[in-house]
Parts: sequence; structure tokens; C-alpha cells
Amino acid sequence: MNQVMIEVSARHVHLSRQDLETLFGPGAELHPKKMLSQPGQYASEERVEVVGPKRSFTGVSVLGPLRAETQVEISLTDARSIGANEAPIRESGVLEGSCGCALVGPAGRVELKQGLIAAKRHIHTTPEDAERLGVKDKETVGVKVKTPNGRDAILGDVVVRVSPSYSTAMHIDTDEANACAIAGEVFGEIVK
Repeated sequence: MNQVMIEVSARHVHLSRQDLETLFGPGAELHPKKMLSQPGQYASEERVEVVGPKRSFTGVSVLGPLRAETQVEISLTDARSIGANEAPIRESGVLEGSCGCALVGPAGRVELKQGLIAAKRHIHTTPEDAERLGVKDKETVGVKVKTPNGRDAILGDVVVRVSPSYSTAMHIDTDEANACAIAGEVFGEIVK
């Protein structure tokens, strides 16, 4: 069966060690609050303010573990709301030429020249599940979403990421979830 669970990813921040210490103080660490579906990843107790040219979002979740480069993931609606109208849709980690913003924490402020993106919808999968689903790493597929609310859709341009360190799930942002009326546990069917 070529179905994959769909998870909704709300706005969040990934921090580098340097930016964590600027925002929360020297020697700061992230404190896991809730484990996420991807192995080793978690929502932390820490929160930051994301500041754009027009306004800001307070209480934005910081996900762990730390990364090499700070990255802010928001929906396109969020981006327009804070005045970051040029936020690109990108795969996680592809930050070159993306938007900047400021982050504010209890100990300081970080001015990012780049790093603010709308995450491209994607599927994380193990090699075994990739074979079962009939997909390959970096392949682009469509996913047919059928919801009980009558907002069925086919989401195209979904990039597949294959790794033995992943747990199989599709990630979409809140704009995409709202467009399809996705709530609770929903599965999508991969179409090519």
C-alpha cells in the first residue's frame, strides 16, 4: 500500500549553538519538552520571538537538536503577516538567498541575514518504506489527500527524502493543512 501519514508542521525555529547562547545566555542548552516523530528531534521548552519588518510572532517553538545554521520555518501566510513577503519555499537547510529576520530571546537578539523559509512539503522515509512506497531519494511525487471534510486534494511537488535515520511521514505546513481541512490522523496516497 502506498499510503503515508501526514503531519502538520507549525512555525518553528532551529538554532545554531552560537545563536542559542546569544538568545538564552552563555552555556545555554535546549530542554526537551515533547519528542517529535522524527527520531532524536524534539520541541524544546525554549521559545523565541520572530521579528519581521511589519510585526512579530512571540512564543515560537525552538526545535532540537541544535543545527549548524539557524533556520526559521513559517507558512507563507505567516511570512506575509510579519512583512517577509519574499520568503522562499525551500527544502530544509537550503538557506542561501533566503529572507532574513530577527530573533529575540530572554538574553539577547540575533539579526539573521538569511534563514527564514517556508518549508517545501516533503516525505521522510526509511529505505525499506521507500521501496514499499515505490519512491527514491530526491524524487518528486504527488500525494492524494482524502479527508472526511470534503476538501480532498492532490498536493504536487512533494520531495522524498530517504534515510535509515528517518521515520516515515509527510510534512506540510499549516497553510496546506488548512486548505485540505486536515485535522487529526490523515493519510495520503502517493501518486506519480
